[in-house]
Amino acid sequence: MPWTPMRYPAAMRHLSEAAREKAIEIANALLDEGMDEGLAIRIAIARAKDWARGRGLPVRDSEE
Repeated sequence: MPWTPMRYPAAMRHLSEAAREKAIEIANALLDEGMDEGLAIRIAIARAKDWARGRGLPVRDSEE
């Protein structure tokens, strides 16, 4: 079952809303490609953080 903004891995809970939504999108795409769940989560979080920083958006929820 794919992750959603209402149901996502605990590792994503401290991301800002924008970064979390991007991480969910990336993780779901990686899972669709057959990647292991744990690896997909770690990669998605790293890429989402880079994505947010590149756009000047907050990375963590405490930065909002």
